[in-house]
Amino acid sequence: MGLFNKKEGGLMDVIRCDEQEYLIWKWRPAGQDVNSTKKENAIRYGSSLRVKDGEVAVFFYRQNNGTEQDFIVGPFDDTIKTANFPILTGIVGLAFGGSSPFQAEIYYINLAGNVQIKFGIPYFDVFDPRFLDFAVPMAVRGTITFNITDYKSFIKLNRLINFELSDFEKQIKDAVAKYIKGVITNIPQDKGIPVLQMERKILEINEIVAQYLKPRLETDFGVNLKGLDIAVIEPDKESEGYRELRNVTAAQQTKTIETQTDVNLKNLQDTQRINAQNMEETLRIQREEAQRAQRLQSETNFIGAHALDQQTEVLKTGAASLGNMGSMDMGGNGGGMNPAGMMTGMMMGGAMGQQMAGMMNNMGQQMNQGMATPPPMPQVQYTVNINGQNMGPLNLQQMQQLVQNGQMTAQTYVWKQGMANWEFAGKVQELASLFGAVPPPVPPTSPK
Repeated sequence: MGLFNKKEGGLMDVIRCDEQEYLIWKWRPAGQDVNSTKKENAIRYGSSLRVKDGEVAVFFYRQNNGTEQDFIVGPFDDTIKTANFPILTGIVGLAFGGSSPFQAEIYYINLAGNVQIKFGIPYFDVFDPRFLDFAVPMAVRGTITFNITDYKSFIKLNRLINFELSDFEKQIKDAVAKYIKGVITNIPQDKGIPVLQMERKILEINEIVAQYLKPRLETDFGVNLKGLDIAVIEPDKESEGYRELRNVTAAQQTKTIETQTDVNLKNLQDTQRINAQNMEETLRIQREEAQRAQRLQSETNFIGAHALDQQTEVLKTGAASLGNMGSMDMGGNGGGMNPAGMMTGMMMGGAMGQQMAGMMNNMGQQMNQGMATPPPMPQVQYTVNINGQNMGPLNLQQMQQLVQNGQMTAQTYVWKQGMANWEFAGKVQELASLFGAVPPPVPPTSPK
C-alpha cells in the first residue's frame, strides 16, 4: 500500500505488507518505481504500522555518519512514535509539532516462510582411491529448503534494495553445487565408500553433505538450512571409466570370495583333523589306562603265589642243609650218628615248620583278599556313525559328551561287537540312559 493518496495528495496513514509469498519485500507508495522520488521514503511521524506474526519490518535511516536501523518484530499494530522507534528520537524534529516527515526505507522480511530450491549438478568425475586410473562421471539432483532466522545477519550479508528472490536463489544454487561437488568427490577417500556403492549409500551421503552445507549457508548468505534431500546420485553407466572400474572390482570381489572360501574350507578340514587326532589320543590313553589297571589287578591276584614260590625255594635249601646236619662232627673222633648234630637239626626243623605255617597262612589271606576284590566292570564300547564317518570304539562317557554337544542323537547309528547290524542308538537298551529316562505309561484308573 502506498504512502500518498493520489486524489488528495496527502499522506497515507497505514504501512503494511499484503504479499502472500515473499522473502524480502520493500514498501513503496502505490505507483512509485524504485528511487523514482525522494517522497517514496518520506514517512510521517505518527503513521500506522502493521507487522504480522512471522514478519519483521526494518527501517533504514540514512545519516551523515552511516546507516542505522530500527527492527519491529511482529505481531505489531501501532503508530510510529519514539517509544517504539528509539532511533527516531534524534531524527524527528519538533518544528511541525511532531508531524514532520522523516526519510527511511522500509523492508519486510518473512521469517515464517520457507524457500525450496531444486538443484541439479551435471556429471563430474569421481575417483575410487583404490583405482585412480578410472574416472566415473557422477550426477547429483535434489532439493534444499531454507528460511531466515537471523535477520540481522541476513541484512549484513545481502543488499535489500532491489532484492530479487530469483537472483538470490541462483546464488544459493551455485554455492550448493560447488559445496556438494566438493564433498562427494572426496567421500570415497574420506569416508571409505566405494564409488560403485554410492548409489546405495545415498542416505549416509545426504547426512554428510548436510552437515557440511548448513554452516556455510549461514556464514555466506545468512540463511538457515532446514532440509537437504539428495534424490539421485547417478553414475554414468555408459562411460568407459564406469565399465572398467566395474570389471576390475567384480574380478577382485570374485577372487576375494574364492580365497575366503578356500580359507574356510581349510579351517574346517584342520578343525576336523584336530578333532579326530584328539579323539584318537583320548581313546589311546583310555586303552592304556585300562590295560594298566588290568595288569595291576593280575599282579595283585598272583603276588601271593609268587611269594610262596620264592619262600619254598628258601625252605628247600634249608631242608637240604638240615639233612646234612645229622652227620655233623661235633668233636667226636669216630663216624656214625652224632647226637648233638641231630638235636641241632630237630631245632632248626621246628623253626622251619613254623616259618612254613606262617607263610601258608599269609598266602591264604592274600588269596582271600584277592578273591574278595571284584574284577573291573566291562567297558561298553560302540562304534558311532556321525555325518557318514565312523568314530570309535567309544565308551559311555565319550558318547554322553557327543550327546551333550548335539553331535549324537537317538537317531544316530551305533554298532558293537556281537551286533548283527547297525542300530539306532535310541533303540539300544544300555544306551537309553544317554537320552534321558522315559517314564512308564500311566496305569489306568480303576473304576470306583
